[in-house]
This record gives sequence, structure tokens and C-alpha cells, in this order.
Amino acid sequence: MKVKHNPKPWDFLDSYRGKNFEGEWPTLVEMFEISTIRYPSNKCFEAYTPDHDVYDYMDVNKIVKRVANFLIKSGIKHGDKVGLTGKNSPEWGFAYLGTLFAGAVIVPIDYSLSCEEISKLMQFADVKFLFADEEKINKLDIPEAIAKVSLEKSAEKNYILNKQEKQDQKIELPKADEVAAILFTSGTTGTPKGVQLTHENFVSDCYLAQGNMNIFPTDIFYAILPIHHAYTMLAVFIESLSVGAACVFGKKLIISQIFKEMRDSKVTMFLGVPMLFNKLIAGLLHGVREKGIFVYGLVRMLMGISGFIKKVFHVNPGKRMFGFLLKQIALENNRICICGGGPLPSSTFKHFNELGIDFVQGYGLTETSPIDTLNPIFAYEETSIGKISPGIEMKVVDPDSEGNGVLYVRGPNVMKGYYKNQEATDEIINREGWLNTGDVGHIDAKNYVYLTGRKKNIIVTAGGKNVFPEEVEDHFQLYNDIEQICVAGYVVDKKTKSEAICAIIYPSESCIKKYQDDKKGLDKYINSLVDEVDKDLISYKKIRKVVVVDEPMEMTSTKKIQRFKVFDKYKELINE
Repeated sequence: MKVKHNPKPWDFLDSYRGKNFEGEWPTLVEMFEISTIRYPSNKCFEAYTPDHDVYDYMDVNKIVKRVANFLIKSGIKHGDKVGLTGKNSPEWGFAYLGTLFAGAVIVPIDYSLSCEEISKLMQFADVKFLFADEEKINKLDIPEAIAKVSLEKSAEKNYILNKQEKQDQKIELPKADEVAAILFTSGTTGTPKGVQLTHENFVSDCYLAQGNMNIFPTDIFYAILPIHHAYTMLAVFIESLSVGAACVFGKKLIISQIFKEMRDSKVTMFLGVPMLFNKLIAGLLHGVREKGIFVYGLVRMLMGISGFIKKVFHVNPGKRMFGFLLKQIALENNRICICGGGPLPSSTFKHFNELGIDFVQGYGLTETSPIDTLNPIFAYEETSIGKISPGIEMKVVDPDSEGNGVLYVRGPNVMKGYYKNQEATDEIINREGWLNTGDVGHIDAKNYVYLTGRKKNIIVTAGGKNVFPEEVEDHFQLYNDIEQICVAGYVVDKKTKSEAICAIIYPSESCIKKYQDDKKGLDKYINSLVDEVDKDLISYKKIRKVVVVDEPMEMTSTKKIQRFKVFDKYKELINE
């Protein structure tokens, strides 16, 4: 009797194992070599510069090997750390891959940080070489012995593409279990740690994620979020390279420019954060509502029918039905939208699917490379953060009466540890290899994960109830007049340490402009929106205090509010 084999997206690797790589997973270098063999003339990198830069896989392969030769000739040895900081660009990709082809470790750093912060992170990571954009390259406080190469053409002789070395150098290529990159993550606490991710971490996570989402060599990915971040690095940059797809680099989060580049490139894979998708769907539905109540009601009814057909019969009529709407947000060529980097309202997830977009929500941490779960496009659960990727284990520890507990992860995607911080590593990864995510939620019988919030953010009310700020904040994500909201607890009883809920709100620019000479009127209006939300919240989750602030709250590069900085800044207003 023959055993039925369920094909997996990574099965093709078997024909290259033993010839192009050894072991279970190739390194990032070997993965890229395999894609070049399979799809040498496929478009690899594209950027809408004045010259409109386009490179195929063979082009990129030649360039990164010459960059690797240059690094070796410049004194970089196997395992040395190479810094990389700059805006999204093909040059960023050349530096990243060239470093790995040299057997070195890449250290991508957030370009939005100050020169002082970048310099400190480079020093901590023991960086011996630097690739950076021209505007910052000479402002960084680093030793003169560290060579610096520019990622921008304006640098002329010091431009990366003018620093290629054609003569082959003796190179010790990396192994799968060796560190490929050190990623600095501050989360929302402001305390950065250097996450060491190996080649196996990245490559296994890249392919295992495809167990819940098929991608193809014909796909075109759009890198608009900061590419130094694990989410964009893996889910856009590395995923595209793994199947011979294209990566289009966008530099600015300007909606009109994003739409133009997406249309011109015919982007099929669009990745964003909740804030971006919330603004897109809110703006689209607002435009429909302005056509009148009849048109709005008809469109919403048809959206409901489309969503039902897709969910039940696995047929997607929405693209044809709502193509005229999708064109307004440049998604007419789009195949899949992926949302990560934070909690997403189920309504946003639902609306995109109803419109015919295969909308995927994922979950993960930098420490897990970062994808742990993805919602399959025809078996999605709107309130879930996704189904656990094959080959990855998750469990709930110390569940409460509702089944919610701390989520732990184990698998080939779990980091090697924090750089030069064994104590912090031991705190988050136990002896059995389980990593404590710090997130609270539960897992159903079908391996779908449902997130409640961050354990460290829990607000404990007078009745002993636990409230996660994210649960409350979710209700405000589609309110156009609220730009930012951060929910916090404030002590109402010092003896019991019980808390009530406070909402710190920064209104939208249009809302501020409307009430520019009427601070009391602005406060009253924002409070009315809070009252509207409170009607749908159970009693212990209701907001008891509102603080309207007059400047934006500090955020990470992936648009997460830095909670502890905000709490510290407004603690007197919260606790008064």
C-alpha cells in the first residue's frame, strides 16, 4: 500500500540537497544560489529612482559576490560583524547579501535612529565595517579604522557599486547553524537587545510559513516598511528570494507614491502594519458612504454576500465585484495582503476579504525569525492571529479560567540567543528550548491562535479582572478622528493596588484643526467618541479617564506606540 504524500512548498529543495547544500535547510547564501539557478532571468530587485533600477537574479548574484570579494579584500573575516543602515533600496539588498556571501554577520540598524543611537548599537555589536546612506555616513561616531561605504550613487567613488572586487577571494562560507544577522529590537520598552538569528532560523521560518500561504516566482513583493525590521526582512525580502520572486523597494510612506509604485510594478504581495490597513479601509468606506446611504447599503450588502461565498465555498468573487473600489487603493493587481507588527481589528480583516483581497494576518516575534502563525487564505478565522506554521510548536502555560495563558514557542525558527547577554537569553528560553513570548492567548483544536494581549501590559481592576490594553484599543482603530490611542491603568486603590482604565488620545490633524481655538470643545468631542465605544464594552473594561494630548506619541519604526515612554511622559496627568 502506497503512503499518500502531501506535497509541501519546500519539497523542491530535495533535488538540490547533497549538491548545493547539506543538511535539512540551506543557508541564506545557498538559498539565493538555488533561486538564481532556477530563475536566472526573473526580476529580483526594482526601485523607482530617477534611473528606474531593475536587476534580475543573475545580475544580483554577480554583484553580491563582487561585494563579498571587496569585503574580504578589505580585511573582513568569517564571522566578523558588518553594519548596515539606510533606507530601503537595492543597494541595501546588495550589502546584506554581499556580507553573507563573505561569511560575515550582518547587523541591520534602524535608519530612523539618531546618529548617536546608531553609533552605540554598532559599538555594542562589535561592527568592523559599515554600509550606510550618504546623509549619515560621516556623522556616525565610530573609530576611523572602520571602513564606510555608501549606499547612494551621489557618493560616486565610495558608492557600493563602485566598490565591487571582480577577483575571487578565498572565502569561508557560512554554515546553517551560524549566526546570519543580529537584529536590535526595542519592542515597546525602549530597551534594545541584539537578537542573534542563524541562517537556519531565517530559511526554515521562510519556507515553513509557506505551509499556510503559497507564493510563486511570478509574485512581486513591495518593501515599503523599514527593511531592517525582522517582519519586512523575512516576509518581504527573504520570502521573495526564496522562490525567485521580485522585491520592489519603496522609500517613503506617502500614500500617493505608494499607490503609484504599486500600480507601475503590478505588486501582488503587499505587506503592512495595522495602522496602514485601517487607514486604507476607513478611507475607502468613507468614500462609499459619501455616495449616499443607498449606495453604501448596497455595497455593504454585496460585500457580505461576497465574504460568505468566499468563506463557505472557497470561491472569490470579490475581485470582479469590487475592482472599481480596489483601483482606488492600488490593489487591483494584488493577490495577497499580509498584516503583522501588531493587533488588527477583525472588522478590517473581514472587509478586505469581502472585497476580494486574500488578506492574511500573521504573528511572531523578532526572536522567532519572526513568523509563528499565518491565517490560510481559504481557511481563515477573522478573530485569530493565524494557524501555527508546520514544524513549529506552540503551547499555553498557566491558563486562566477562560483558557488564556502565556504563549510559548519552540522550533527551528527560535533564535540562538541575545548577543552578549546570556542572562536575558536564559530568562526567555528554557532548557527544553521553549521561548516565552510574553503574549497571552489560547490555541484551539485546529491549531489557530487567539491573542489577548501582552502579559506585562495587564491592567488589574478593582474586581480582580484582567484587562489587556490591546483589547480596548482595538475598538478605536477605525475612528478617523483618533490618530493614536494608548490605554493605561491608573491606581484607584493604593492598598489593593487595583486599577481603572485611562485612555491617552492624540486626535487626527483634521480634528485638531477643526477645534484649533476650542480646547474644551476638542476634549468634549473626543470624550463623546470614548462614550460611544464604552457602550459596547463590558463594565470592567470601560474607560474611566481620558487624557487628550497635543503632540504625537513616540512610536517604533513599525508604528507601535512606545508605551513605557508614553506612561512616563504623561504619568502626572494619568494619576491626577
